[in-house]
Amino acid sequence: MMNTILLALAPVFFVMALGYGAGRFKIVENHQVDGFNTLVMSFALPASLIAATASAPRGELLAQAPLFAILGGVMLLVYLAWYCIARFFLATGKASASAQALTIAFPNLGGVGLPIASALLGPTGPVALAVAMAAGSILVSPITLVIAEMGNRKEGTEAGGARGRMAGALRRALTKPIVLGPALGILLSLCGFTLNPVVQACLTVMGQAAAGVALFLTGLILSAQAFQLDWKIAGATVLADIVRPLLTVAVVFLLPVPADIARTAILFATVPAGFFGILFAVSYRLDSATVGSMVIGSTMVSIATMAVAIALLFP
Repeated sequence: MMNTILLALAPVFFVMALGYGAGRFKIVENHQVDGFNTLVMSFALPASLIAATASAPRGELLAQAPLFAILGGVMLLVYLAWYCIARFFLATGKASASAQALTIAFPNLGGVGLPIASALLGPTGPVALAVAMAAGSILVSPITLVIAEMGNRKEGTEAGGARGRMAGALRRALTKPIVLGPALGILLSLCGFTLNPVVQACLTVMGQAAAGVALFLTGLILSAQAFQLDWKIAGATVLADIVRPLLTVAVVFLLPVPADIARTAILFATVPAGFFGILFAVSYRLDSATVGSMVIGSTMVSIATMAVAIALLFP
């Protein structure tokens, strides 16, 4: 059990520490990270999700539909919960609140989930992981994108006033590669199309850079700011590492889902806060210091919570 947890979390801390050290010692510029961010969000992650979902057999993908629904619903509930807390109790702006909510709601499946899925779920692990990531990318990420785009276009040029700005923000959000990628992969799989081996190989090579570069970038961003430890970070950590898994447990007990889907959903829900929020914060010039502290706090606490989950789910 401890070996599995080490295999999952040690690489995460190692790569984040590399990025942090590179920024702190000025080996890499830590204030100009737009290029890294574009590489991850527009190329590497979309390629990874297309390759994983499009290569899955139709029947195998349909078998993971309950996982998509369960994790997608839980992520949305956690997202809305923190967004409301941040807006109405912590006096946070709309765009910053949405980036924080995305960080807490969408687990770090690309960095932490991959080694865990490979070690514990067997041959179905990569497909289940891709479906879980697609749920967050398709259902939760567009909300943050729309809110951030609306904030960027306060003086917007779209016709029709507020309604026109909303329509324009929604169009821009839904046409982002990070949203289109997994949606396209799922559509190809459901339609029975098989990717050409050359295309599959090209996407796989590009996608392999996603998790590593994203974690390095997270450390690089954190090196430019101080770690915060306050009630906001503590509350976000509790919501991500304790409330999210317990909420998933409640859902799988209430719904008639197969045991393997239930275990996978709970396992993925215990994964700590993800890096999507911090990447979006950088893209839209939001409060990345708070989001980065949430990622660090959640990842540290998840060492204990994931150990408990793995011991109970895979004795």
